[in-house]
Amino acid sequence: MNEIALIQQTQSLIAAGDIVGAEAILVDLADREGDGALMVVLEQLPPKDILAVIREYDPSKDSVINLLITPEQFARAVVIEKRYKDLTRTHLRGMVNSIIFREDADPIEFLNALGDLEGGAEALADYFTDKWSRVESFARTGTFDTVEDDGQMLSEEALLASAHVRPVLQHEEVADHDWMELAWLLRYQCPDLFGEMLLVLRAKARRGEDAPEEEEEEETDHRVETTETDRGRITQAAIDPDEESAI
Repeated sequence: MNEIALIQQTQSLIAAGDIVGAEAILVDLADREGDGALMVVLEQLPPKDILAVIREYDPSKDSVINLLITPEQFARAVVIEKRYKDLTRTHLRGMVNSIIFREDADPIEFLNALGDLEGGAEALADYFTDKWSRVESFARTGTFDTVEDDGQMLSEEALLASAHVRPVLQHEEVADHDWMELAWLLRYQCPDLFGEMLLVLRAKARRGEDAPEEEEEEETDHRVETTETDRGRITQAAIDPDEESAI
C-alpha cells in the first residue's frame, strides 16, 4: 500500500470510529518499514486524527504512536482535545502522562511546545481541573500536603514573584509520572507557563461560580456522550467544519 492510500485508509477508519483498526495499520507500517516511515505518515496526518488515536491510550501496552509523536505534534493535538467535551478529563490525563513521561522523552520539550501554542495553558488547566485547590496550595506553600489545602490563593503579583523560588520538595519526591510531577515540572522548570495555567484555572472556576446554570445548559445541549470511550470505541468530537478546515 502506498503512502497516500495508507493515510486515506487510516483517516477513513478514524472517521468511522475504528481507532483500533487505524492504529493497527500504523503499527503494521512501523513493523514493515521502520519507525521512520511511520513518522513520515504522522507528519501528514492532521492533528485531529493523531488526537483520535493517542487519546485512546491503553496503559496495558506500549503504543508505537505515543512513543514516536513529536512535541509539536503532541501540542497541536492536545490543544484541540477539549472538542471531545470529556468532563472527566480521563483521556486527556492518560494521553498527556503516557507521552510526556515516556522513557526517552524530555518532558520540558513537550511542555514548551504546549506553551508556544495558543490554547496550551488552557489545555493544561483542563488537565488539572479536579486538582485546582491542591495546585493552589502547591503554588503557595511548595507542598501538596492536604493540611495546607485551605483555599487560600497567592495574588497574581505574588504568583509572578514566586516564579524562581527554591523547591520545597525535590523532584524525586514527586516523580509519580502523574499530576504532582507535572505540576512540579511546570512550577520550577516552566514557571511562566505554570503561572499562566493557574490563572486560567482560576478564571474557569470564576466562570463556573458566576454562571453555573448557563454552563450546565451548554453542556446539556452540546456535550458529546462519553460513556462509550473504551479503547477502539471513540467518542466523536463535535468539530465545527470551519475549525476542521483550519487545522
